[in-house]
Amino acid sequence: MSALADKVAIVTGASSGIGRAAALLFAAEGAKVVAASRRKPELDLLVKEIVEQGGRAVAVAGDVKDPAHAESLVATAREQFGGLDIAFNNAGTLGEMGSVAEVSLDGWRDTLETNLTSAYLGAKHQIPAMSERGGGSLIFTSTFVGHTAGMPGMAAYAASKAGLIGLTQVLAVEHGAAGIRVNALLPGGTDTPMGRSVANTPEMKAFVEGLHALKRTASPEEIARAALYLASDGASFMTGTAMLIDGGVSICRT
Repeated sequence: MSALADKVAIVTGASSGIGRAAALLFAAEGAKVVAASRRKPELDLLVKEIVEQGGRAVAVAGDVKDPAHAESLVATAREQFGGLDIAFNNAGTLGEMGSVAEVSLDGWRDTLETNLTSAYLGAKHQIPAMSERGGGSLIFTSTFVGHTAGMPGMAAYAASKAGLIGLTQVLAVEHGAAGIRVNALLPGGTDTPMGRSVANTPEMKAFVEGLHALKRTASPEEIARAALYLASDGASFMTGTAMLIDGGVSICRT
């Protein structure tokens, strides 16, 4: 039996990278997927691919910083597929880079709103819908940056992503009795458009790969498989965790 048979899942940031890989994998494992991002053409291509492979999906374009968008995703899950069981709140941004003295207040605020406030907005609407189904799985994409390592020039990114871990822990204890599990996924370097914007030269790519114990970065599909685990009944006793899937970057000193 497929891991997510008869489940309904929201995946944000689904137009590329980890989100796209997760939407495809969730659908292949039986989930009906509400795929979200700002880019409608890319979402439409994703939905077409899922349908051609025998899955079910619908695209909802919008900005995760918009409260109405968070509400619309849940409404779509209910109207199109009957409810909500899984939410992979994956959309995020590196934001404005630079030292704290250099980063603008607008840049700081935009990064926190995109990475952290959007998670609050998602959970605010997703949790009541999951409660109606007797439980569910809420997943946030955090990072090792700001958790096991500091990286220069990434203060806003690190602060916003570390904040997701605190949010994860509180939501887990608030809603565990209702059967809702809440976990944060912490990838290492991953071959996505965002990852390539940091490792943007052959030298930088080699440097980033060398930070990891496995001496490479992840594919989006590898991170998606970890999200699938957290979404599935395989992780039925797992909640409130910061789950590293980082290729050993957190412990590597060679």
